[in-house]
Amino acid sequence: MSSISIIGTGNMAATIGARALTGGNTVQIMGRDHAKATDLAKTLGSGATAGEWGTAPAGDIVIVALLADGVVPTVAHFGDALAGKVIVDISNPFNATADDLTHREVTSIAQEAAKVAPADASVVKGFNTVFRHVLENGRPDVFIAGDDAQAKAGVEAFITSLGMRPMDVGDLEMAHWLEGAGLLTMGLARHGVGGWDFALGVTAIPA
Repeated sequence: MSSISIIGTGNMAATIGARALTGGNTVQIMGRDHAKATDLAKTLGSGATAGEWGTAPAGDIVIVALLADGVVPTVAHFGDALAGKVIVDISNPFNATADDLTHREVTSIAQEAAKVAPADASVVKGFNTVFRHVLENGRPDVFIAGDDAQAKAGVEAFITSLGMRPMDVGDLEMAHWLEGAGLLTMGLARHGVGGWDFALGVTAIPA
């Protein structure tokens, strides 16, 4: 299976970490507050460790489980420590009322992170269209975008180990539209669905 490092100690870090361990992966937790990272690793149990903030992550796949405004500065801070890694951005840059994106140009947090990441690192957008409790309890489709086919294949294998179905939407520029899809889930939750117990998915129609 995969070796995973998770930068962050919040709810999404805990949820992805727990699912990753259940799927047979190893997990390293990294946080600015090392005590919190250590506590989360202990809570997750066997197969989870804590790493020092800013040092080279142990995992081949590094999941940045932070709020949107913290992703790019964190990738820049880690710098060359992320060389050769697959960096997965799971964030949604929502405004305060979660009815619009914070950036006006056609970009994404993942694309901006790629600009400050080491040249030999690969950035993949993923997990941002799935609510945390659905990720914790369900088997949703997980949409991903990225420029490196090998990096995406590794992320797809990891997603499959979670019991979920990876769905590749294309190159990293599609991350902008995945962030829009994240916004779409918020609109559906508030209006069309009227609740939070769902996920976007793909249904193939027989010819």
